[in-house]
Amino acid sequence: MSFKKIVVILLHAFVGWALCAATMGIGMAATSLQTALIVHAIGAPIYFSVVSYVYFSRFVYTRPLPTAVIFVAFVMLVDFLVVALLIAKSVSMFESLLGTWIPFMLIFVSTFITGTIVSPLRKTGPK
Repeated sequence: MSFKKIVVILLHAFVGWALCAATMGIGMAATSLQTALIVHAIGAPIYFSVVSYVYFSRFVYTRPLPTAVIFVAFVMLVDFLVVALLIAKSVSMFESLLGTWIPFMLIFVSTFITGTIVSPLRKTGPK
């Protein structure tokens, strides 16, 4: 796979992560941590469905399963390196199901389902 294709995939993952990070940042400033986590858990699959739709309707350099793995691995890595180690200076966020593991699972599932639906449509066109 070319460097350009890798960059396109990672930029899509970054956009989804940035939307999630903004949701948490704004949510924690405006509401309680619990409310911010709930809004984030609802928003994450929505954001990644939209990002995945754009990716699968315009690029499709990877199939749905590898794309879902790449997206969630990117989010996990950036959450660990940037959020946990640099910002929070603690990995305690990974102890929270609602704070990390549920959104990770929802990101994976929403990306996979979106890719499974959109990829065949791109090849054959709407019926």
